[in-house]
Amino acid sequence: MSPEHLAVVMFAGVLALVMAGVPLYLALAGLGLYFGIAGGWAPQVFDQFISRIYGLMASEVLPAVPLFVFMGAILSQSGAAEKLYNVLYVALGGVPGGLAVTTIILATIFAATAGIIGATETIVGMMALPVMLKRGYHIPLASGCICAGGTLGILIPPSIMLLLYGPMAGLSVAKLFMAAVFPGLVLSTLYVLYILILCLIRPEYGPPMPKEERNVPVAKILRDLSIYTVPPLFLIFAVLGSILLGIASPTEAASVGAFGAVLVALGYRAFNLRVLYDSAIQTLKVTSMIMFVAVGATMFSGVFMGLGGAKFIGNFIVGLSLGKWGTLAMMMTVVVILGMFIDWISILFIVIPIFTPVAVHLGFNPLWFATVICTNLQISFLSPPFAYSMFYLKGIAPPEVTMGQIYKGVFPFIGLQVVGLFLVILFPGLVLWLPSLM
Repeated sequence: MSPEHLAVVMFAGVLALVMAGVPLYLALAGLGLYFGIAGGWAPQVFDQFISRIYGLMASEVLPAVPLFVFMGAILSQSGAAEKLYNVLYVALGGVPGGLAVTTIILATIFAATAGIIGATETIVGMMALPVMLKRGYHIPLASGCICAGGTLGILIPPSIMLLLYGPMAGLSVAKLFMAAVFPGLVLSTLYVLYILILCLIRPEYGPPMPKEERNVPVAKILRDLSIYTVPPLFLIFAVLGSILLGIASPTEAASVGAFGAVLVALGYRAFNLRVLYDSAIQTLKVTSMIMFVAVGATMFSGVFMGLGGAKFIGNFIVGLSLGKWGTLAMMMTVVVILGMFIDWISILFIVIPIFTPVAVHLGFNPLWFATVICTNLQISFLSPPFAYSMFYLKGIAPPEVTMGQIYKGVFPFIGLQVVGLFLVILFPGLVLWLPSLM
């Protein structure tokens, strides 16, 4: 079998093993080792693994991963998100669908401090779902807005997805962060508009808070909003602003964010040894998972590209003669289909070495293409059968919330994600304007 055909079998092997339940890092590393030896590289493959893993560990961007995870963990453990939700709840409770809108706004703010979907959705879901159920909200709507809002944590910077994408594609992580800001806000805005329109047409889906419960002085609402929204927003602007202005690299900005999160928790009098310990343990678990996958993927991609797999599949795609936009549509479709069955980390490590050279060959801006891929991957968290966002919600939902209701609730938001993806493709300025200011 030729090296190129070995690479294709290797690619198919990853999909088969991951769908069979084999841990991703074992599937990637094991296939890399096996096919490296099968390809006749028995002595050299071990040297390659050592050099590539050393290069990964020497990355200046990678230390930002635990720092951003720690920042989100501190804010979630300190109760800052809960305080912010309560204030927004009172401020917007009188609007039809106001609680669902509050959920999206909180998820958007928390996404800009967490960087991972699990933390965002779990915290927001535990606060918002019981309140919406108590207020008689339509269960599919309540479930859908929590699932969709939670997925924003993987796109809006500081995003762990972008931190991994940058080094793999040879792109600036700082520019990726800036490029993803508006696509994330576009999706958040689409969610809010959908909820408002739906609840205006069907008021019973999102009944407003009773007047007697909204009898709170405006001055108190404004004071609470300033107390509980300004510190998290200042933290977000400190992190992203320092990157945009060129004051700090992503890793340096991550350290600022981690320290700022501790200051916010201290300001809310919610920082203690238990919060520090729980945050450190959560950071250790998430970072260890990401690092194991990154090492396995490094071993896999080194052999895959050495066998000529990326070049072979790339030439095949270009040879289909679908044209520039037809090829892009095919690549987007492949990402959507992969997202239905495997997780986003697997998809990144599989498609980046293959699709990025093809996109550059077709004349697409690499930064724009990367953001389009990451926006597309939002769909993977909601698309069945393996929709991780729905699994997270089911894990924290009361028994009366069934999986069928969650499925029903996410489908409109999948449609909104597709609309958001089209907007990002049709209007490249949404992606490229902020990076151009750097």
